[in-house]
Amino acid sequence: MADFERQRESMVESQLRPNEVTDPRLISIMRTLPRERFVPQAWRGLAYIDEPIEVFPSIDGAPARFLLAPMVLARLIQLAAVEPQDKVLDVGCATGYSTAVLAQLSRYVTGLEPESELETIARRTLRELGLSNCDWVEGVLSQGHERGAPYDVIFLNGSVQYVPETFVSQLREGGRLVAVLTRGPNMRQGKAYCFVKVRGEASGVPHFDAGAPPLPGFAPAPSFTF
Repeated sequence: MADFERQRESMVESQLRPNEVTDPRLISIMRTLPRERFVPQAWRGLAYIDEPIEVFPSIDGAPARFLLAPMVLARLIQLAAVEPQDKVLDVGCATGYSTAVLAQLSRYVTGLEPESELETIARRTLRELGLSNCDWVEGVLSQGHERGAPYDVIFLNGSVQYVPETFVSQLREGGRLVAVLTRGPNMRQGKAYCFVKVRGEASGVPHFDAGAPPLPGFAPAPSFTF
């Protein structure tokens, strides 16, 4: 077994299974998907560590970008209950690892990313892996992607202080949105929420504690709060 294969197996057995990740489809995908392909060459040896990993540095004051820790990613995706017929918006997809996981669970995934360099990396890597049921758009994360709406699932790839009302409008009736919501000065520690849209309004409850780097572009004043 190659070294990365051993690391993937260890990730599943030491990070996912002990932390209530039980979906067999999700476990199978994360056991075989080469996460190292989505990490810069210099950091590939750390691709399977149990914490977020930087994939794009801070430039000109813009925040650095990260992949979520494998356990947090898996639990959020499991919380969203993604089905094979679902259309998904992956907000802040970075180099595309989350998009690759979601694409194997759903009908179609749109990755939303403000950094054109990351979009290019994601597009190339997923095409090389043979995943064709996904695409990427460049845009402001907090605005979503109205042209592709409505979505069955919206996945926020990081922590935010609020969920903009625009995301609710882009959800299909009965659709789900998952995110790590934070309060106070610690922007990395919060609660994982799943919101469900019913009769045009979304409501949700916290499910578990989670840590995630903040998503850029979300102003602190909420229009839709928890």
